[in-house]
Amino acid sequence: MLTVYLLRHGETLWNADGNRYCGATDVGLTDKGVQQAHQAANVLKSISFDAIYSSPLQRAFRTAQIASGKSTLEVIKDHRLIEANFGDWEGKTKDEFIAENSALWEAWCLSPDHTRAGGNGDTAMEVVDRLNDFFQEIAKKHPSGTILVVAHNAVNRFYMAWKLGMPLKNYRKLIQENSSITLFSLDEMGEFSLLKLNCR
Repeated sequence: MLTVYLLRHGETLWNADGNRYCGATDVGLTDKGVQQAHQAANVLKSISFDAIYSSPLQRAFRTAQIASGKSTLEVIKDHRLIEANFGDWEGKTKDEFIAENSALWEAWCLSPDHTRAGGNGDTAMEVVDRLNDFFQEIAKKHPSGTILVVAHNAVNRFYMAWKLGMPLKNYRKLIQENSSITLFSLDEMGEFSLLKLNCR
């Protein structure tokens, strides 16, 4: 059985600026975000990981480097872990883009499975497909291992919602705060068990 410690990156410059949507835009960590990553490292220090994977976006990769502590393992970048592309919403706050096109936001809230975020970004199912592809591959590589995966708010929640059988429109019910740790397992048949959510 694969054990996964799933970590969201630390606070970014856009998180701190009215919670602007970062999406696939490569936004760096704030000083607070760096501190949060160090706090995660302290929580994880007793865990022996077999591998460490990260989104290649700097906010996740830097968090992974810090959170892995004194581990000598290389942080492996995987593009499938990149945050959902939020299209024209990126760089804007929710209030700003809802004022521009409230109908698009309503469509996204009702059916993110098939609605393109920001009009020209990802659908939730596109995100789920690439995350599922990643975890299926990793489960074969580390069938009884323990791994650290550092990714992002939306991709983490979409994948977990799908594995739990939740409608993807309810993904916001799964909280993923900056540098929070979620623990789950995947067995040989792909059965998903959520063990801890949004811990520090």
